[in-house]
Amino acid sequence: MPDLSAPVIQAPCESFGPRRNNARPDLVVVHYTAMDTAEDALERLCDPEVEVSAHYLIAENGRLWQMVPEEMRAWHAGAGAWGDIADVNSRSIGIELANTGQHPFPELQMRVLESLLRDISARWGILPEGVIGHSDMAPGRKCDPGPRFDWTRLALQGLALRLPEGAAKAPNWDVFRNTVKAFGFPDVPDETLLEAVRLRFRPWGRGALDAEDMRVCDGLARLLP
Repeated sequence: MPDLSAPVIQAPCESFGPRRNNARPDLVVVHYTAMDTAEDALERLCDPEVEVSAHYLIAENGRLWQMVPEEMRAWHAGAGAWGDIADVNSRSIGIELANTGQHPFPELQMRVLESLLRDISARWGILPEGVIGHSDMAPGRKCDPGPRFDWTRLALQGLALRLPEGAAKAPNWDVFRNTVKAFGFPDVPDETLLEAVRLRFRPWGRGALDAEDMRVCDGLARLLP
């Protein structure tokens, strides 16, 4: 269990199964609930008729529920991919953050998330680049954890990818597309791909592909083998 000041509340749900092909988790997928309260989200995630679930749910006040054992396959990611991983559910641990998508994530909630990520990463050997957003692996279909989520805060603690400083270059769709797909983003239409990359690395970006998008692209390129 995570080393937290508040206890982890067990709220077992029925919507899970074994990880396919004896897979181990090497990803963490961060979501927001898009519901009014954490309790509403918990009720939905534990409703067997809905057939969705996640391993953990963190309320705005830091209350933490565990719904699915980490070694099992929760049903949180849905259709999508990350790199060569098509069955993201079998290779990931899902964390839901209570948030409507319209407001920042409270300090206490973020602290609990950070503690939980440290614990999960240590237990399973998950690297910082393996901590992704739902929007990263399902561009166009999902936008969570959204533009208000502080990825930089996690990156500075080694809990998510810290993007190297890249060089701003002239926009080039071929370079951009090939680089971000090689990094892990799925094969989706160009505008959807650009939106997903911006949502993760520069959510204030607008308009056509530009030099700052290429700076992000160059930073990702520096992480590739």
